[in-house]
Amino acid sequence: MDGPREAGMKKVGSVCSISEADDFDLSRLLDKPRLNIERQRSFDERSLSELTIGFSPRVGSRAPESSSRGGLENFESMFSLGGRSGMGTPASSARNSFEPHPMIAEAWEALRRSLVFFRGQPVGTIAAYDHASEEVLNYDQVFVRDFVPSALAFLMNGEPEIVKNFLLKTLHLQGWEKQIDRFKLGEGAMPASFKVLHDPVRKTDTLIADFGESAIGRVAPVDSGFWWIILLRAYTKSTGDLTLAETPECQKGMRLVLTLCLSEGFDTFPTLLCADGCSMIDRRMGIYGYPIEIQALFFMALRCALSMMKHDTEGKEFVELIVKRLHAMSYHMRSYFWLDFQQLNDVYRYKTEEYSHTAVNKFNVIPDSIPDWVFDFMPTRGGYFIGNVSPARMDFRWFALGNCIAILSSLATPEQSMAIMDLIESRWEELVGEMPIKICYPAIESHEWRIVTGCDPKNTRWSYHNGGSWPVLLWMLTAACIKTGRPQIARRAIELAENRLLKDSWPEYYDGKLGRYIGKQARKFQTWSIAGYLVAKMMLEDPSHLGMISLEEDKQMKPVIKRSASWNC
Repeated sequence: MDGPREAGMKKVGSVCSISEADDFDLSRLLDKPRLNIERQRSFDERSLSELTIGFSPRVGSRAPESSSRGGLENFESMFSLGGRSGMGTPASSARNSFEPHPMIAEAWEALRRSLVFFRGQPVGTIAAYDHASEEVLNYDQVFVRDFVPSALAFLMNGEPEIVKNFLLKTLHLQGWEKQIDRFKLGEGAMPASFKVLHDPVRKTDTLIADFGESAIGRVAPVDSGFWWIILLRAYTKSTGDLTLAETPECQKGMRLVLTLCLSEGFDTFPTLLCADGCSMIDRRMGIYGYPIEIQALFFMALRCALSMMKHDTEGKEFVELIVKRLHAMSYHMRSYFWLDFQQLNDVYRYKTEEYSHTAVNKFNVIPDSIPDWVFDFMPTRGGYFIGNVSPARMDFRWFALGNCIAILSSLATPEQSMAIMDLIESRWEELVGEMPIKICYPAIESHEWRIVTGCDPKNTRWSYHNGGSWPVLLWMLTAACIKTGRPQIARRAIELAENRLLKDSWPEYYDGKLGRYIGKQARKFQTWSIAGYLVAKMMLEDPSHLGMISLEEDKQMKPVIKRSASWNC
């Protein structure tokens, strides 16, 4: 894995060529007078052609306490219209007095050190480059979900070739026959990870893929296919290269993934039934059913596929299925997964054993099952998508990835997106603490932990997937903040990360209620912690990057939801 190790970033011009209706027109950015944009407006509801270099925060908003500049009064310093983030971008620094953080060069060097090559071509990045760890396990492999922030960093830096190579290589692996213990997986399943074996004698490279047969718990990754589609769209948006997505191979790859998810069966919900361990939370954590992370990624992948699917004979059928599913999912998720102060009060007063179409408590949730913590956690102003909804069950836990992706995919309405941001600000100590950001909240403890996790020693309270703090989530939080016009929240979170990440050698996760301690089994030089930081920094400096990972709200999918509006409380 001896790839190029030069520090800093490649100097390039803007490569964000966009082909869809939500295009950013940078060419007109400097020709427009400065306007004051209220932060209630979703970032992607306005083009950058009308965006001022300085945002005006909403009256009454809380400025970051850790920022000496406060609020957004000098957001201008974070824009870059003349180049890309990092060292060696004098246009950016000179224009807006943007001083690159010294961590950036270190981060790029570490990211390039993680590159994996197949027959001389870079095809991904390994999960972690931790020399101090005695157990390699599978951290020396290229994970589909882990590579996404690395891919975005390379795209934002004008280096799309590695992303293209990765997309094609994983697409090739998708075509392999996948059999585990005499049972064949669905044809569209994408690998969780792959490894390149170098034979120095024969001078050959061999790929070995893992579809779940080697994973802890032997669970196939549901999210890999979704991330692949999302990344294909990001590549297309960033480069303006439509030819890759339009190839028969990529079109078939998307159709195979969607065939697994859009098939009709016994389920009465438009959401996707999933096992524990099928996503970023890849161990048993009580997410069996309809976890918010998978539903948000599923929704986003459907929308990305819809924008790239060719309307030929085969494609038209899938387009129709996608449109129907998106309408059903948007209504279901916005109605039944959404929780705010008023909705919590409604659930608290639910009647049970209701029958017929007139039932209010449609899933027969018993009010006594509401955990005590949620009553104190829920602010008067704010809301979020809860972790799971199924018969007689509501998992009230907060999950960061699902809520951030809900914002980026526009699964959340603009009002719901703002409410999620309000919740993060109101519950900063619980959700962010001293290291962004909690993967879920709160942690499962005591007897419940034994039952739910199977006494998993790695998922003890406030550790790993059980309430641990994951730096990689910083890029998703930053993207959600920019989209909702609240970048000051992201800046505050990034400042917290910069206090520790480099000094602690880029850990995989942090432990403790506030995220103060390096995870007890966390790998060092975790690649997605490094890449997540770089992506967050580059998006703050040049918000036009948001276009490759954010989707406009589809007005046709907006249902009439007779629910409370916490943002008006």
